[in-house]
Amino acid sequence: MTPRRARLLVAAVAVAAAALLVAAGMQGTLTFYRTPAEVLHDPAPAGQRVRLGGTVVPGSLRSEGGRTRFLLRDGAAEITVEQSASLPGTVREGQDAVVEGVLDAHGVFRSDTVMAKHGNEYRPAGPGEAADGGAAR
Repeated sequence: MTPRRARLLVAAVAVAAAALLVAAGMQGTLTFYRTPAEVLHDPAPAGQRVRLGGTVVPGSLRSEGGRTRFLLRDGAAEITVEQSASLPGTVREGQDAVVEGVLDAHGVFRSDTVMAKHGNEYRPAGPGEAADGGAAR
């Protein structure tokens, strides 16, 4: 092997290793979610947790007995979501949200985590944050 080919081979291996390290590092930071149409067309196996993202349908937000129900819509479908925990104040009708939970046998998405959009990212309200998404006072 010529010295030039050896250098090219070493460079190619180094680039591949760097790309692998970047991809592995990003694995834990990326948050994927499925749309209502995807969940209805290809539901997850029973009991498997998924993230569902869409827009909260105006007029659908209802709270009763410690539970909140609302519809999440994408461009093609909508799913009823029943949330067991309190909703962050940033979740509003007409706004985007991502929920985590399972789709039950009746087609209701049973959620225990809601991530509202804060700027350009979705995240649950953290410790020390008020329900309206602002800092605690």
